[in-house]
Amino acid sequence: MEIRIGYPCINWTIGCKADRTFRLKSYSEERLVKIVENNLDCLLEILRFNLRHSLLFFRITSDLVPFASHPVCQFNWQEHFTKQFKKIGDFIKTNDIRISMHPDQFILIDTVDDRVWEKSRRELVYHAQVLELMELDTSARIQLHVGGVYGDKKGSIKRFVERFQKLEDIVKRRLVIENDDKNYTLEDCLRISDEIGIPVLFDVFHHELNSSGETVPEAFQLFTETWKGKDGIPMVDYSSQKKGGTKSGHAVSIDLTHFKKLLAETEPFDFDVMLEIKDKEKSALKAVKAASQDYRFKKIAV
Repeated sequence: MEIRIGYPCINWTIGCKADRTFRLKSYSEERLVKIVENNLDCLLEILRFNLRHSLLFFRITSDLVPFASHPVCQFNWQEHFTKQFKKIGDFIKTNDIRISMHPDQFILIDTVDDRVWEKSRRELVYHAQVLELMELDTSARIQLHVGGVYGDKKGSIKRFVERFQKLEDIVKRRLVIENDDKNYTLEDCLRISDEIGIPVLFDVFHHELNSSGETVPEAFQLFTETWKGKDGIPMVDYSSQKKGGTKSGHAVSIDLTHFKKLLAETEPFDFDVMLEIKDKEKSALKAVKAASQDYRFKKIAV
């Protein structure tokens, strides 16, 4: 049995950020190399911090290599940083850390704009290349929302399915889709999964805002069945509503009562949980303590 706990992209404690970028107008290969070196060094530092604190799930920032999918970047960053990527990948594999990536909201497979589709395809290839360079197996996933509805949900789902088939193999074998807070419920995602055979990542907070009526235990029973051996154990995004914020605003700090309720409701299931909470590792450390007595919780040996 197994649960890993993680957080996305940035660590506020250690004083470095593995997401430094720069503006297009100031692009140069020299600047790119300098920033990517910093980002990779910082990523390894974050992973070392995480390991010390039994935070064995981490989402790598999409900004690791700025402009990697942009036509302006003609530099062979893949070859230049091969050794550094492998070093990070070796650390991840040696310590059984789970990795994911999540392109931003402008990456849309089901878009009606061919230019956005082409940009999205290139960006997904970049994400897959990062994971391939680390030599990670296909439990390292790239998660994506289905996208917009464009006035025709059935047509948009059909377009997503057709576009998926056109993606490069290195993307298709890592892609997962998640339910969102407005357009696509868990039920919609399961329908797409049935057609193209990719796993569904379950977002707890989005399900609270936009569902087809399933309870959390019922949702877990459904989405976990889309994950096969090569995919790793199922992945879950977790947050709760920000107090005094908008309906879809994510909490600044973890609501431990709410989190413990999730653990109790999902007792029969293995999963890795990504805390999409504003204070990042601070809430993740609280979650580790809260989950420490759960027999599924995966922690490092002391």
